[in-house]
Amino acid sequence: QVQLVESGGGLVQAGDSLRLSCTASGGTFSSTTMDWFRQAPGKEREFVATITWRDSITYYSDSVKGRFTISRDNAKNRVYLQMNSLKPEDTAVYYCAGSRGRGLQLLIRDMDYWGKGTLVTVSS
Repeated sequence: QVQLVESGGGLVQAGDSLRLSCTASGGTFSSTTMDWFRQAPGKEREFVATITWRDSITYYSDSVKGRFTISRDNAKNRVYLQMNSLKPEDTAVYYCAGSRGRGLQLLIRDMDYWGKGTLVTVSS
């Protein structure tokens, strides 16, 4: 069983950058596809980015493509989300998630592990 803990959230201004980290423990992180999801106030949780475990292939939602970068360090059991050019609409709780499935994983129902989330607030 993999446990996930996010960190790095905070309050920033529009246009700023922020890097989120997710540290995994208790399982085989290196063979787990890792994702970031987010949930804005009053909205459903949505997919942000995913990275495969073997080749670090990535995929992004259209809303963050070109601004956010997901990466992973299997030696440190960590996955990161570098967020640049932040907008007020990026305000949300960001969740790290892991899937035992192969390849890119985009769906909430395919996630096997979840962190408790970290809040990102972008002021205008």
